[in-house]
Amino acid sequence: MGYENYVDRMREIADIRYATAVLQWDQETYMPEAGADGRSRQIATLSELAHSRFTDPAMGDLVSRLRSSGSTDPMATRNLDLTAYDFDQASRLPAAFVRRMSETVSKAFQAWVTARSENNFNRFAPILETLVTLKKEEAALLGFEGHPYNALLNQYERGCTTDLLDKIFGALRGPLQQLIDRIGTRPQVDNAIFRQYFPETDQWAFSLDMLKLMGFDTSAGRQDKSAHPFTTNFSSRDVRITTRIDENDLSYMTWSTIHELGHALYEQGLPESQYGLPLGEYASLSIHESQSRLWENNVGRSLAWSRNFLPLLLQYFPMQFHKTNPDQLYRAANRVEPSLIRTEADELTYHFHVLIRYEIEKSLIGGDLSVNDIPDAWAAGYKRYLGIEVPDNSRGCLQDVHWSHGSFGYFPTYSLGSLYAAQFFAAAAHEIPDLSVRIEKGEYHLLLDWLRKKVHMHGRFFTSEELCREVTGEGINIGHFMQYVNDKYRFIYAFQPEEAAI
Repeated sequence: MGYENYVDRMREIADIRYATAVLQWDQETYMPEAGADGRSRQIATLSELAHSRFTDPAMGDLVSRLRSSGSTDPMATRNLDLTAYDFDQASRLPAAFVRRMSETVSKAFQAWVTARSENNFNRFAPILETLVTLKKEEAALLGFEGHPYNALLNQYERGCTTDLLDKIFGALRGPLQQLIDRIGTRPQVDNAIFRQYFPETDQWAFSLDMLKLMGFDTSAGRQDKSAHPFTTNFSSRDVRITTRIDENDLSYMTWSTIHELGHALYEQGLPESQYGLPLGEYASLSIHESQSRLWENNVGRSLAWSRNFLPLLLQYFPMQFHKTNPDQLYRAANRVEPSLIRTEADELTYHFHVLIRYEIEKSLIGGDLSVNDIPDAWAAGYKRYLGIEVPDNSRGCLQDVHWSHGSFGYFPTYSLGSLYAAQFFAAAAHEIPDLSVRIEKGEYHLLLDWLRKKVHMHGRFFTSEELCREVTGEGINIGHFMQYVNDKYRFIYAFQPEEAAI
């Protein structure tokens, strides 16, 4: 049996996994509430089946034999090497454990939805306790060096550790706080233009036009609504995103939609020929987040974007924007102010939202914090880092869907992604003449084509750091992010406008 047989096996497993993803997507968009128990069983069955097929000893033998044959095709060699690594990791998790985790996650999502709507952490706490116990067990099964949380971090960002994150957050915390403190001494930006009434139907239509204009292939994807915006895919030719609409705040839908667009553009840019294989998958969660944060912030919150999109906003919302100019729109989109909700946070205070979640997760998995202590720990973190009081759990520890998905170790990739995004965008601006002018003209395809070539087409061929070096010539460097935000916000808040680089 040769490489073709390996490909066939991998694609059969991918078919099962993507069928599971369809059920999960439906669970979060259209499934009736009463279908929760049955859906949990269906997802668990398919998850266990995919896991069993992938960890079949015959699969391991096939991959080992093909690797020993010494293929001269670098793509095939990389696929086999990555599959061998994945096989080793997956084989450490018994099929029964995978089923138990899948069933718990499905039930946890429904419990989270109920608890959030009722502002009742106690409705979520018992199953969250079960999930934390399972994640500790998972860390032990996978194995780790140092902190047990490292095993979970490694699933989203290979090689990531608490030591690395502590170093990055330690380097980022001081300069960010200094910039935020300086902004606090300046007159606050007015963002009242977003706090008007915007009918849901008009917001929805605007979001669809915005997606198309910024490069989303609607023949290979769609948008729906969910309690928490997310992106999923069933192949590079079928990518689904969701958004959430607040009729009294246009900003939430606008930039959460652009955020998910960034994820979707990455998925649509992965090589279709590598379906089911590692090289048809994204490099890492931090690289995935780099794409969403790049489009949301470096593009979507730029002056060039405001100049390009204000005419369309005026078409959909003439009464709300008739007195607005691009500079006002740009400033309103970049108001810096400590807030409760991570997904609505500005790009500076956002990192403190991530840091709070990282510290809580690390303590939970390390055994230093119990689930019942989460609300108090959450409130203390928001007071310490953002200086604000948490009024209730719906706007506090129940606001994110991630824990109900069992996604412990995910949150740090948001900050890593923002750092990579600034570094990638700086490289793109260096290589694409007049990039800001092109964005102002609506020529988003130039940036998208650059990202397709530099990032998307490689799939998992490179690790995050290897890819960063390929794209920018150096590893992750927080200096690019700090340069970007200092240049941007000293203009917006009138520190040194004559020196600003927009």
